Amino acid sequence: MADPISPNDFGASFKGFMEQMARQTPAEEPFFRQKLRDHFGTDPAKLAIVTEKFSDANHPNVHLAIEAFTSAPGRTFELLGIGSAVPTFMGISFAQLISAGGGMMHGASATEGPVTYTNVALDGDRVLACTSLGMYLVSDGDSRVALLVQKKERHEGGLVVEVLAVDRSAGDACLAALRTSMRKRNVYRGHVVSLSGGRDGSLQVNFHRLPPIGRDQIILPTGLLERIERQSVGFAKHAERLNAAGRHLKRGMLLHGSPGTGKTLTAMYLAGRMPDRTVLLITGRSMGLLEQACAMARVLQPATIILEDVDLIAEERTRQNGGCAPLLFELLNQMDGLADDADILFVLTTNRPDLLEPALAARPGRIDLAIEVPIPDGECRRRLFELYARGLKVTGSVEPYVERTAGASAAFIRELLRKAALFAADDVGELEVKARHFDEALHEMVVEGGELTKSLLGAAMRSS
Repeated sequence: MADPISPNDFGASFKGFMEQMARQTPAEEPFFRQKLRDHFGTDPAKLAIVTEKFSDANHPNVHLAIEAFTSAPGRTFELLGIGSAVPTFMGISFAQLISAGGGMMHGASATEGPVTYTNVALDGDRVLACTSLGMYLVSDGDSRVALLVQKKERHEGGLVVEVLAVDRSAGDACLAALRTSMRKRNVYRGHVVSLSGGRDGSLQVNFHRLPPIGRDQIILPTGLLERIERQSVGFAKHAERLNAAGRHLKRGMLLHGSPGTGKTLTAMYLAGRMPDRTVLLITGRSMGLLEQACAMARVLQPATIILEDVDLIAEERTRQNGGCAPLLFELLNQMDGLADDADILFVLTTNRPDLLEPALAARPGRIDLAIEVPIPDGECRRRLFELYARGLKVTGSVEPYVERTAGASAAFIRELLRKAALFAADDVGELEVKARHFDEALHEMVVEGGELTKSLLGAAMRSS
């Protein structure tokens, strides 16, 4: 009887058998390497790879640009997904996919899988499904390119587009075509948007829908609104002719005055009067994104940047804390750095013009027009009562209250009408605002509300 085979001998013999079988069996080329070889008709390792990274905010713009590029007349394309075995936190690249190993760890190769999409919210209720991991094989006659699109995960963020082409110039041309298409089809163009930063450091663009504001809702002294419109709407209307005549288009307007006088309302009205312009709203925390907002305005011009409460970042250097200085310098640099033919309007608002940095408030080219939006005079108060009384049944004359609200802001008068209507609603029967309701509302706001309420509503009135 033959001696039994030891486990070690058996293992060595089996290993030798498997190695011999592997040498005799032709190696199967990884799926994507073979796909790319068939697409280009040559070894993909001999081709050029050009890469560009885009911000998360540009994901929908990149997607629409790729859609336009791949569906251009004469072009055909195939969109492939990449298997879930690919670790998304590490990402994948053309260099890996065309390697002998096929792009995966431990010798495994990437396999075909479903195309991955990310739903991106746009204006209104629109949602755009954007490719977040996929490969486009594009043919145009005898010309061939391949695009690898992937959204980066975690802290790195952004969207990476790689182009595989016969040479670098072909890859550059493809990316240049995408950038041109992105500017043309930008989903933010002509809308009212604001910027915010995500927890992962990404830049987010938020859409806003401004309420319609009629010209009759802007109650200002005679001639003041016309001056504001001339500097904003008038420039926008004649921009092409003015630019041809060598007049610079970039301009800045400062609206200053007490709280509640209508500075923000006026800025929103101007935005509505120029619907073809992209409007970027900068308030609160988004002030830290000045550079990104101005860069976006340059791409989407004609554009309007509305920066509220600019005194928060533009106080005189002797009064501000160290944290404000970088934002002030950034604002000045951005306003100075725009080309003269950049059709960008800055509309800045402030309650404290006395605190503004002199270089910002006085130097032409940064602020071309400073307008005080004053506390309404008697005629303006009368018009404000008429405006905010719309929809109400008011008994008797409002003249006594026009007189008693001397020194009150527009915001104060609006709140007075709202509160008087609330007192009237407590009565049985038809809602009818009477003199006693105005009296009760005034007493609550001026006497019981105290100085803080008057200050918050912008009212410099005596308690009586």
